[in-house]
Amino acid sequence: MTETNASTSEVGDDSGRKISGAELRLEAVSKRYPGQKVSAVESLSLTIPAGEIVAFVGPSGCGKTTSLKMINRLIEPTSGTILLDGEDIRKESATSLRRKIGYVIQGGSLFPHMSVATNVGVVPKMLGWKADRISARVDELLDLVGLDPDRYRDRYPRELSGGQQQRVGVARGLAADPPVILMDEPFGAVDPITRQRLQDELISIQRELGKTIVCVTHDIDEAIKLGDRILILQEGAKIAQYDTPENILAAPANDFVADFVGAGSTLKQLSLTRVRSLELGKPTMAHVGDDTGPVLARAEEAGDAAIVVLDDRERPVAWPWLRQVRGHDKVRGMPRENLVTLDEAATLNDALDTMLTATHSKAIVTGDRDRYLGVIDFESVTEHMRQTERDAAERVEQAGHEQPEDSAAPAGVESDG
Repeated sequence: MTETNASTSEVGDDSGRKISGAELRLEAVSKRYPGQKVSAVESLSLTIPAGEIVAFVGPSGCGKTTSLKMINRLIEPTSGTILLDGEDIRKESATSLRRKIGYVIQGGSLFPHMSVATNVGVVPKMLGWKADRISARVDELLDLVGLDPDRYRDRYPRELSGGQQQRVGVARGLAADPPVILMDEPFGAVDPITRQRLQDELISIQRELGKTIVCVTHDIDEAIKLGDRILILQEGAKIAQYDTPENILAAPANDFVADFVGAGSTLKQLSLTRVRSLELGKPTMAHVGDDTGPVLARAEEAGDAAIVVLDDRERPVAWPWLRQVRGHDKVRGMPRENLVTLDEAATLNDALDTMLTATHSKAIVTGDRDRYLGVIDFESVTEHMRQTERDAAERVEQAGHEQPEDSAAPAGVESDG
């Protein structure tokens, strides 16, 4: 078999962010199953821009999963057209199409008899990649999703936690460097803390790769966090609203959207504001293998009760109290997955949830490839919220002062007064 390069060309958007995704366009796409009077999806039309995450959300039975599966022809549309980078997806076989579209579902759906490396390398092998290229790609992707290749490459799915299996599933979806990734309730089968970490990792990966990602979820909070845009569907996959999270929360298109979103102003702010908006603390930091004496002296001089420990790639691996550091000649680390961190794109809602369950009442914040950025604390989050409320009240008061005193209702319109 001839080796095929499935990589996509990379461009940048106006902000300079790398984009390796492709535009998706659905034109009057419908699906009606035999024997059913009502279509599962009726004349769905929308454009998904290259390099964006679009979350499909809506009540059970609204057609969001059916709509997703028609994009890679796991379900064949009854009518309409789906264009991938301007090309009709029906111009090639369904099998060939699916090899160009990553697909991630709940639980990772790994082959139980295959090792992690073999699972991740399935599609590249089908595409005819050489063994050394597949091996390098597997290691690259495991590192990208936060799994040490040396530790996890040869393990089997039964030896992994639910969160680890889902990470491998994401790596497998990215393996052939497809322009489009479809995700069907990808984080629905894990506990809330693991779910938040997986969401953070997806945002971090997307920041680096710029794929076009379509994600089905039943959770509006997840849609708000992940989506550059949100598609809210009603029964029959009728579009209730398709817009940015900010616009949907600020101006719901109708009562259905307002009821579905169901969040007050403070909760909206928590859902939309990202950790990177706040100034991060910089407690005493050390690297694995440093002499403990100077580290302890610096921490005590700064008044810190704990230190942040980084590995040789500037990734946080431990956050011990000073009493745990004393008695050792060298600073020690631990497996990175044992330490709960926040991505800089995490919401303030996530930050509060993490801090409420953390022993430090703070949270470590990371950026690309889990590199350490600083620490966020409860006081900074609550002060940010207070300031936001003060700013909003000031804007309302200023708007009132700017209202003309002699303003009157237009002719033919009664004043509320």
